[in-house]
Amino acid sequence: MLMKLSIQNFAIIDQLTVEFQQGLNIITGETGAGKSILLGALGLVLGNRADSSALRTADKKCVVEAFFGLSNQHIKDWLQQNEIDEEDELILRREISPNGKSRAFINDTPVNLTQLKALTSALVDLHLQFDTLELGEEDFQREVLDALASNTTRVEQYRQQYVRYAKLQRELQQLKEQQQQQQKEQDYRQFLLDELEQASFKENELEDADQELKLLSNAENIATVLSESVQFLKEGETPVVQQLKIVLQRLQQYKDMHADLSAISDRLQSAQIELSDIASELDHLQNSISVDEARMQQLNERLELGYKLQKKHGLHSTNELLALLEQLQQQQQSVADLGNSIAIREKEAAAQQQQLNKEAAVIHEQRKKYIEPFTRQVNELLSRVGMPNARLKVELTTTSLYQYGTDSINFLFDANKSNRFEPISKVASGGELSRLMLCIKSLVAEKISLSTMLFDEIDTGISGEAAKQVGILLKELADRQQVITITHLPQIAAKATAHYFVYKQEEKSVIKTKIRLLNKEEQIETVAKMLSGEKPTDSSLVTAKEMVMG
Repeated sequence: MLMKLSIQNFAIIDQLTVEFQQGLNIITGETGAGKSILLGALGLVLGNRADSSALRTADKKCVVEAFFGLSNQHIKDWLQQNEIDEEDELILRREISPNGKSRAFINDTPVNLTQLKALTSALVDLHLQFDTLELGEEDFQREVLDALASNTTRVEQYRQQYVRYAKLQRELQQLKEQQQQQQKEQDYRQFLLDELEQASFKENELEDADQELKLLSNAENIATVLSESVQFLKEGETPVVQQLKIVLQRLQQYKDMHADLSAISDRLQSAQIELSDIASELDHLQNSISVDEARMQQLNERLELGYKLQKKHGLHSTNELLALLEQLQQQQQSVADLGNSIAIREKEAAAQQQQLNKEAAVIHEQRKKYIEPFTRQVNELLSRVGMPNARLKVELTTTSLYQYGTDSINFLFDANKSNRFEPISKVASGGELSRLMLCIKSLVAEKISLSTMLFDEIDTGISGEAAKQVGILLKELADRQQVITITHLPQIAAKATAHYFVYKQEEKSVIKTKIRLLNKEEQIETVAKMLSGEKPTDSSLVTAKEMVMG
């Protein structure tokens, strides 16, 4: 439960601390004194957004702290999971600096607003003015029905499963779009692939062919040069090899007479042998070279095809063409692989959808089962709070699969037994919405573990016996959990376990907002003033005492 709220420099509040009690905490006071601002400040520590305009004094920091008793195991588990120290009490703090920057703390550990809201949503239900508009929202209506049907855990498990299914569906859609795009290009890629596969080039083929073609194109000239070279070295009238042989023979007869001649003779002999071998190889080359027109035609055709493909693809070598061939083969294979991936995911999605449909059917039956007792209890409560002719009806229709099942839930309302049920937002007045919301929350409170419920002017548009019954209903609700509410009605204020009065007081020429807990006598007097005005009559004091003590 909320034990204490401390506020500094927020709106019209300079500094204020209030300690709340278990049961029904009622806040009253004159208009403009700051009653709703108390709940607005509490809204900050619950995760509501704020900026520097909320500061009373522009150059000072705003600090709001809320102290809660820590008995909820779910809260303890959350603190442990988020690595926040567990203390004897839970302290939430929100700070707003003059530049508008906001910081949040849980037990002095800095947290972001998402974390703060995740924690406080399990602590407090804050019902502000105009929150009754939630009644017309399907999310709220679904949450109410699921809470009463004890469906909340099952629906959350289903929702997590649906999130995975939706992610799979998105991935599947992306794969199909990718496949569709690739299929548009597949025919053209296949055409390019067929061209290259049909060409069937070998590594460095075009470069080798170009070299061979140059040789064949100059075969006659090369053969002539080779023939002349052989003639010069070996077969002419005065062949070089023969001339060297003669020189060698003439030197041989004197080599013993001079040391240098022996070495020169050896060298000449080696040269003669080398030139003889060269002449033989040139002769062999000459015999191997011939003009092959058919081969030249074949090479020209291959080169023409290769150069055409290179130009087409902006490439410059045989190996680049072969690399392109491999790339196209991989791309075509990826289309086939993509089809396999799609088939696998479609099978997985179908299985998940089947499981979701089973779970959704269970959720539907559970909701359907609790519609009758829920509407009966709400209608009984409506009669108690001064709306005997009002009726609530829950319409449950089947929709396509979504994250909360296959149900569309709509709360319909008939205020005058006309049997013409319409959506709540279209037919209920502000006062009717407030009382209907109270009736619904009083039922839901039994099913959830919220420690504190807060209402800001839940009494809008009611008076007399209806106000009295609202007070009784709030009192009954407060028997199970802490309730804090702002009211202008004596019938509700009289039911308070703890009655707080908000007022303005001048201190050193500065008007400040104050709050104090009333004792029984002060509570009776305050209720009497609410009944008859600033100067209560004796009869109003008697009536107030009966209301408070009764």
